[in-house]
Amino acid sequence: MSVDTLTHSAHGAGDYNASESNWAGAKSPFKTSYGKIMIWYFLLSDAFTFASFLIAYGALRFSSPSWPVPDFVFSTAPFGIHNLPIFGGKAPLIFVTFMSFLLIASSVTMVRAVQEGHRENKNGVVFWMILTIIGGLGFLGCQAWEWANLIGKEHMTITTDPFGTYTESGTYLNEDGTLSSETFEAGEGYLLHKIGAGHGDDTGHASPYHKAGNYPGAVVDDKGFIHRKYKTADGVVKSQAFGPKAFGALFFFITGFHGFHVFTGVIFLIIICINVASGLYMKRKNGHEMVEKMGLYWHFVDLVWVFVFLAFYLL
Repeated sequence: MSVDTLTHSAHGAGDYNASESNWAGAKSPFKTSYGKIMIWYFLLSDAFTFASFLIAYGALRFSSPSWPVPDFVFSTAPFGIHNLPIFGGKAPLIFVTFMSFLLIASSVTMVRAVQEGHRENKNGVVFWMILTIIGGLGFLGCQAWEWANLIGKEHMTITTDPFGTYTESGTYLNEDGTLSSETFEAGEGYLLHKIGAGHGDDTGHASPYHKAGNYPGAVVDDKGFIHRKYKTADGVVKSQAFGPKAFGALFFFITGFHGFHVFTGVIFLIIICINVASGLYMKRKNGHEMVEKMGLYWHFVDLVWVFVFLAFYLL
């Protein structure tokens, strides 16, 4: 055998061995760590879960003849603010807009934390992560107030929905059965009040303590809710009905499920922030990959809120 043949054989064996070593394991073909791939798998499965919930909400929402009007249901804010006048008009969703701003701003600070992690700047990561934690806690606090207001003052539960919309136009009746001066159009929102509750009338939520006598022609059901009689254009006498039960159940379940994600995210942010401050990730010299993985989760939670906000507060 010639020297050239031996040399060619040696190079061929070397090429084969080099190729074999690339597939020997411990190296990702996508140049991505195992942890990042797993977090993407989790986010993908979680996206399917949220999508199924929101699709179910949409199916029920558009198959129901009566559904609460978001501008009416979510028009209140802390400190007695109701339909805050702004830019010459009303801003009924000012509070939930503030909630959304907190979450979106926390996503921006999370981006900065990841950037500082790539630069191995421990102090920078801690600073921006603390701001992210504050934003997450602020969002949770706002959601807790919203739930307390809807449950405690508006008496909405998973089985009782005092909010609804009229399916046809009509005029309220007085106690003697005559027509009052209060009329309404189909699609307008209403709220069934409870006796002794400290929220407002049918056009707002800020009037003082009231009783059934404040509403001429009103009746009280066995739950203490005040219903008002009205007459349609066809002369049919009816009474305000409860809104669809599904609204309360879907609202508390879906927003609660998202809130749980935010809560667990805040817990992990705190743990990871402590680890960053201790210098644990500096020793690994991998660009603070754990912070980056946490950032992926936090951006996902932020993105999901955009769809939840659209479904419940805008449609």
